[in-house]
Amino acid sequence: MLDHFDIIAPFYDRVIHKLDLNRLIHLLKLPTRGRLLDAGGGTGRVSSRLGSLIDEVVVCDLSLFMLKQAKNKGRLLTVRTHVEQLPFPDESFERIVVVDALHHFCDQRESIQELLRVLKTGGRLVIEEPNIDNFVIKLLALAEKLAFMRSRFCSSHEIVRMITDRGCNARVESDGRFFFWVVVEKSDSGEMEW
Repeated sequence: MLDHFDIIAPFYDRVIHKLDLNRLIHLLKLPTRGRLLDAGGGTGRVSSRLGSLIDEVVVCDLSLFMLKQAKNKGRLLTVRTHVEQLPFPDESFERIVVVDALHHFCDQRESIQELLRVLKTGGRLVIEEPNIDNFVIKLLALAEKLAFMRSRFCSSHEIVRMITDRGCNARVESDGRFFFWVVVEKSDSGEMEW
């Protein structure tokens, strides 16, 4: 099967959308102690810029070629895996970030279940996704379908529902146009602690 990300790995960082790093830092409540998981983190373009704000960073992705690019960015640990079957014990990470990747995961519901499993109590998960309600993003989704990518874009409401079905609460921030961020802070009771 064709792996589009293996093909685009060498130039991915140059063509992907500009990162709102300050927003991510704020939403992740960085700096902090502990470990950060960049799920579907590919080349490490996000986590390589967060590494100085946390003790340890792990990038997981399916594309070996993307992970090779991540290895060139310094002290990132890389793991080739499906997010639906993370090879980490329960409550392994203080922070988890998923940037522009959830729509590429084989099963979003199982992925969210796994992300919440490996998130420590008191930890924070931030998911950034393109806003499928935007016409430009609809065109991008169509282009990915025509390129035989397995993308499945979810609305912010669908993602929140997947999270609340697992007993956690979530809130959504949006730039009002192209992207939204779903934020989860895991507590003993499943309630959000803002």
